Amino acid sequence: MGQDAFMESLSSMAGIFLCKIYFLLIAGVCSGLKVTVPSHTVHGIRGQALYLPVHYGFHTPASDIQIIWLFERSHTMPKYLLGSVNESVVPDLEYQHKFTMMPPNASLLINPLQFSDEGNYIVKVNIQGNGTLSSSQKIQVTVDDPVMKPVVQFYPASGAVEYVGNITLTCQVAGGTRLVYQWRKNGKPVCINSSHSLSPENNTLWIAPVTKEDVGNYSCLVSNPVSEMESDIIMPTIYYGPYGLQVNSDKGLKVGEVFTVDLGEAILFDCSADSYPPNTYSWIQRSDNTTHVIQHGPRLEVASEKVAQKTTDYMCCAYNNITGKRDETHFTIIITSVGLEKLAQKGKSLSPLASITGISLFLIISMCLLFLWKKYQPYKAIRQKLRSRSESEYRKAQTFSGHEDALGDFGIYEFVTFPDASGVPRMPTRSAPASDGVTGHDFLGTIYEVIQHIPAQQQVNRE
Repeated sequence: MGQDAFMESLSSMAGIFLCKIYFLLIAGVCSGLKVTVPSHTVHGIRGQALYLPVHYGFHTPASDIQIIWLFERSHTMPKYLLGSVNESVVPDLEYQHKFTMMPPNASLLINPLQFSDEGNYIVKVNIQGNGTLSSSQKIQVTVDDPVMKPVVQFYPASGAVEYVGNITLTCQVAGGTRLVYQWRKNGKPVCINSSHSLSPENNTLWIAPVTKEDVGNYSCLVSNPVSEMESDIIMPTIYYGPYGLQVNSDKGLKVGEVFTVDLGEAILFDCSADSYPPNTYSWIQRSDNTTHVIQHGPRLEVASEKVAQKTTDYMCCAYNNITGKRDETHFTIIITSVGLEKLAQKGKSLSPLASITGISLFLIISMCLLFLWKKYQPYKAIRQKLRSRSESEYRKAQTFSGHEDALGDFGIYEFVTFPDASGVPRMPTRSAPASDGVTGHDFLGTIYEVIQHIPAQQQVNRE
């Protein structure tokens, strides 16, 4: 009985000691000592080691450094894990192989980590010097299993018709804890609206009813605090259409629903619409107030020389055999004479830039030609006039010209050589003296000789 009483008293004292430490930790007593941790929440993976880093510092002399680690769960008293004084470690024998500390480093290593290790870890550092300094920090540890790759399935597997059927997508994961589900469409989160709804865990997506806008690539992204995985992309089968039916051609001029074609030209028409599954197409011709199917398929070739009328009405019909919907479009073919339609196309295809460039080149060339014409036209007129004058008229014009008035000597001069009566050309000379009686048959080489020759000739005539 005495031993039992002693053990009970010792246990009571230990409990009181731990309670005091706990309340000191909660109060955060600190004076000149600072304990820091990188994060107050650490996520660990079950079966792997987890390291809880701790740093502390102080600025006073210390004779002893004590480090204590405690562990607590919700609504339970803290448990002593291990402690140290200076470099001597004192572990709890129950956990001596699970927790490791190497003082004076206060960090703690947990290996291996189990779900039972999830909770709050409290580290307390005491410094003994002139007095006792204490500081502490708390770290919350969570333990999870990694997420395994999810698999998405959709129902019904045969697909659904728009505005009639519904689709259910389910995301299944074989392993992982604390899973968070996110549905994605074409790489972006799915927008929840009146036709989209989720299960409480978000692992199921309902689309009711489906529409054409619901067509796309779906995937499921699953995550937890330690990992995330995304499923393969699936594309649920949704039947819709036809939408946007239209007719196009490789030739001809199209204005609205009218195609203009040259006589003798073959033209290929293409009918298309957005639909799943692909539509079946029928071509219908209307003539003389009657209609008849002329061809099946998305393409129709029309030879204009085989068309009996110059204006013929056609219709393309598209039918989806799953949705049961159909659509049709009407167009008219006008046969014209050869060349008119091509000229219209060329004029239409001429770009504004090409038009401006052509006009600019025309103006530049016209201005250059006008400039050249103005420059050479006067010389041409004078040359023609001089060539039309006889020799006597030319010499007479030389006789009556003088340089008494210097202003009268300015002008345009042209020197013409007239053959001698004997038929032998005479060579010009600049060294002949003025007293030798130079006649009108002499060739004068420069303007200065002309000016000198005319007064001398006039003086001889007076004598």
